[in-house]
Order: sequence, then structure tokens, then C-alpha cells
Amino acid sequence: MIIKYGGNAMKSRELRRAVAGEIAALRGEYSVVVVHGGGPVIEGELAARGLPSEFRAGLRVTSPAAMEVVEMALSRLNKQLAQEVGGSGGWAVGLMGRDSALLRAEVLDPELGRVGRVTGVNAALLRTLLGAGILPVVGCVAVGSDGEALNVNADTAAGAVAGALGEGIVFLTDVDGVYRAYPDPASLARQLTRAGAEAGIREGWIADGMVPKVRAALDALDAGAPFAVIASGMTAGVLAAAVRGEAGTRLTP
Repeated sequence: MIIKYGGNAMKSRELRRAVAGEIAALRGEYSVVVVHGGGPVIEGELAARGLPSEFRAGLRVTSPAAMEVVEMALSRLNKQLAQEVGGSGGWAVGLMGRDSALLRAEVLDPELGRVGRVTGVNAALLRTLLGAGILPVVGCVAVGSDGEALNVNADTAAGAVAGALGEGIVFLTDVDGVYRAYPDPASLARQLTRAGAEAGIREGWIADGMVPKVRAALDALDAGAPFAVIASGMTAGVLAAAVRGEAGTRLTP
């Protein structure tokens, strides 16, 4: 099971500890890989250094100076999350995508700076760790063809990992799932096929920040993941329900 842990869903240290406990509990039934972002942490570090934050089409414009800050912030968060998950039961190890070329990427668009598109995943490394009973916690900094760091979107990185391992994925975010008429709770879509998701994007009821999440879920399906779930990471107890198909929006081919 691949779990994408979003930056907005980890703002509260108390909530993080609760989610870490839920992730640890899943290990009784699944081999688990966590892939995380860290937008709020990155924002704070950039602001502290007087560096601007600019987004285009949902992607952070990443200058070389910003890339150094992004990698520093995510590396520190990565170790904290690994410690929290491991402290809740079992072994966990924090890895960045640069470690053993775990995430390989190419520059997505020169105008975005050091922003990458994942081109490969070292699935053998992840399988080796899982086989030894170790839970990998992966930060979304990849290595480019020049050997330097690239900032990659955590949703797409997690989707690439799920596809490479051929396993299901849960995207933990700050909303309960995909709504047909947000925020009406009765409009929450419990199940979506690829055709239904594509129709939602065309018709506009899947919009704004939900579009890249749905696209990442569809990309994971294309790459080989059997299913993808978009669910809230803001409420304790949701993760296990999402894995069972009892919470969030489940996307299937």
C-alpha cells in the first residue's frame, strides 16, 4: 500500500502522531510505503530567507536557491516523519528521492526552474526494504540526469511509486474526497472510473487543486496501480477506512 501524505494534512504535530499510528497499524496487513510533500514547511523556510513563492499550474517555480531550501526543508521533515512512524511500531527509514536514484526525473519546463517530472523509480530498493520489514518514507526530491536535485510534485511522485510497485495508493489531503458539488457532503463521489473522472474535469466539477490530484491518481492507474483513493488526512481514523473503500473517493480503471 502506497500512502501519499500531503503537506496540509501534516500541519498539526498531534494529528501527525495520530496518522503515524494509523500507518503503523496498517503494517499488520500490508507492506507500506509513505511518500510525502511538505508545502507549508517549505513556505516557512522560504519566507524566513526572503525568497519568493510562485506557482504556475499548481507547480512551485524553483530557482537554484529555492531548490536548496526545498531539499533542506523536506529532508528534515522526512526524518521527523520516519521517526514518528517508526516510533509507533516497527522499523521505518527516511529516504529522499536522490538516495540510490530512488526517484529519477527530468526537467519538466525550463521556465519552472528545478522542477522535475519523474521518469523512473528504483523499485528494487523499495522491495528490498519492504522484504526486510522496513517501511520506507520517501521525500519528493528526485535526481536529474545532471546528478543534481529536482523538485517533484509529491502527488505525481507517489503515483509513480504506486505504478512501479503495482500497488494501490491512498492520497491523504485536506478534503474528504472528490465532490460533484463542493462542499455539499451528499455530493461526495465514493467511486469514480477513469471515464467518470475525465468527464468531471471536462464539466468543471473537478477543478482547481483537485485536478492535479485526480490526474496523479489516473497516472498511477496507467502505470499499474490497481486503484487509487483520495481521502482526508485531517481526521484521525480515516486512513484505514480509506484503504477498505469506506472513506474518500476510490478511482479505478
